[in-house]
Amino acid sequence: MSENPETIPENIPRHVGIIMDGNGRWAAERGLPRLAGHRAGTENLRDIIRASVEFGIKYLTIYAFSTENWNRPRTEVQGLMHLLADAIEKEFAELNEQGVRIRHLGHMDGVPANLAKKIDAAVEATKNNDRLHLNVAFNYGGRDEVVRAIQAMIRDGLQPDEITEERINQYLYTKDIPDPDLIIRTSGELRTSNFLIWQAAYAEWYITPVYWPAFGKEELRKALLDYTGRERRFGKTSAQIQGS
Repeated sequence: MSENPETIPENIPRHVGIIMDGNGRWAAERGLPRLAGHRAGTENLRDIIRASVEFGIKYLTIYAFSTENWNRPRTEVQGLMHLLADAIEKEFAELNEQGVRIRHLGHMDGVPANLAKKIDAAVEATKNNDRLHLNVAFNYGGRDEVVRAIQAMIRDGLQPDEITEERINQYLYTKDIPDPDLIIRTSGELRTSNFLIWQAAYAEWYITPVYWPAFGKEELRKALLDYTGRERRFGKTSAQIQGS
């Protein structure tokens, strides 16, 4: 397939997840404070959302803040909270106009009340949009999600033989969202970082050394073009896939 910058890749993954990593290192290489890197990363997200709409991606899940990120320096955590609140205020109108549905994956324990209120308002106001489903994994951890799902099943009185993969799916934050087809990790790190650990069982992974603030539309296009060359077998052989 041609890699002409105007090419829209074929066989677009329905659901793309992104671990947005490298903000701090991007800033450090420029002699800037870490928060400047996070700000640049937040601004970059605007272009990636627009590109996702253009490319026809239906579901985009971004890893915005993990349950482990609370362990970072207090000033950095507070700065991240302010950045997210500002991003909602600045970007909400355009996202809504573009038909983007905002979903929150995670829980609100420890989240400042004013930010939690803004997140809830954005989720409610965009619930009928369907051009792009933007799932924001905020205060999210994959293990925490599974633990909470198990706790909920116990509270509901489910018996052991009632617990199936399908039933577990219904107790996850992503209960009505298809599993990711492609997960992109920026900054070159080779780990999953507790992101969608149940849902990503058969996802294709794309690792790039590019830091998140520099991961623009053309970098996303490269990831999608790489995905089109993959053969997704889901445990089958190539011969089975080609013969189906």
